[in-house]
Amino acid sequence: MDIKIEKKPWYIRYKFYIAGGIAFAAFLVYVIILSVGPRKLRIESENIQIAEVKDGKFMEYVDVEGLIQPILTIKVNTREAGSVERIIAEEGSLLQKGDTILTLSNPDLLRSIEDQRDDWEKQRITYQEKEIEMEQKSLNLKQQTLETNYELARLKKSFALDKEEFRMGIKSKAQLEVSEDEYNYKVKNAELQRESLRHDSAVTIIRKDLIRTDMERERKKYERATERLGNLVVKAPLGGQLSFVKVTPGQQVSSGESIAEIKVLDQYKIHTSLSEYYIDRITTGLPATVNYQGKRYPLRITKVVPEVKDRMFDIDLVFTGEMPDNVRVGKSFRVQIELGQPEQAIVIPRGNFYQATGGQWIYKTNASKTKAVRTPITIGRQNPQQYEITGGLEPGDYVVTTGYDTFGEAEELILK
Repeated sequence: MDIKIEKKPWYIRYKFYIAGGIAFAAFLVYVIILSVGPRKLRIESENIQIAEVKDGKFMEYVDVEGLIQPILTIKVNTREAGSVERIIAEEGSLLQKGDTILTLSNPDLLRSIEDQRDDWEKQRITYQEKEIEMEQKSLNLKQQTLETNYELARLKKSFALDKEEFRMGIKSKAQLEVSEDEYNYKVKNAELQRESLRHDSAVTIIRKDLIRTDMERERKKYERATERLGNLVVKAPLGGQLSFVKVTPGQQVSSGESIAEIKVLDQYKIHTSLSEYYIDRITTGLPATVNYQGKRYPLRITKVVPEVKDRMFDIDLVFTGEMPDNVRVGKSFRVQIELGQPEQAIVIPRGNFYQATGGQWIYKTNASKTKAVRTPITIGRQNPQQYEITGGLEPGDYVVTTGYDTFGEAEELILK
């Protein structure tokens, strides 16, 4: 006898298909919820840094690396042409002002000095000869004047005697007139003799001055030529370290040629380069510091080179007080250049979030630090340690400052 088999309900027969469809629908709903809701990312708290937003002191400064250089570097130039005869100072040696670096030889200069000395000797001999000649002429004029005065005195007495004899009738009037004419002639002649003597004295003084000036000129020319001989010995213009000598014995050098370099080491400066972004804010006199082994050493800017190369410009700084003990030429130090006075501001520490977000937003945590959400912010000034926050955060907030290169596009961080 056949048994009638009852047909099962459809929901029993298709239960696996229904369960699969429900699961697929639930998955779709989950995906839709995820796409519509914020994207979340679970991270370990120890892999990131969380910093507190503070209301504290903010000072804008630039932190750069600078190299120690001598306060002054002097080029040593030759003052005379010649060939290098001997190099006395060695490279790297410490020199005092006036120490000999090298000697030159110049036979042409020696001959020129001999010629100048001969010219001066000739001028001196000529002056002596002319001086003797003028003295002799003056003596002759004085002798002539003396004789004329003597003759005048004699004629004056004779003329007086003739007048007395004429009055007594012994001599005629014609004889008296002859005697008077001779006397008057001698008077005028004596006056001319005295005038000639005075004129000769004045001319002699002028001629002596001219000849003496010529002789002095030749003497100075000879002295200058002799001084040039001293220029063949090249000496250190200032004390310092001889950096290098770029000539060799026997080498011919010209006048004014640079042959060596001296570094003045009684003081040092720090040379560094800054971005052109700061060129309008960096001026001479700005303070700076070097932090070394827990101690601060003050500096100030003494030179700003306005020329920009490769988007950088150069500055020099000098120590205004004590210097570190191990200052050496070529050693590097971190320099902090102050751009203003400390001011009260809302600040956060620096982190790699700025490179990832451009300073437009940051992850801010909740009070329990279990979750961090993207928060728009506004950043003002910055220094190598801090950012100034001008909007979006308040003192007491906590933010994530590192790890942004692994967060992707997550809107929310779940902190574990």
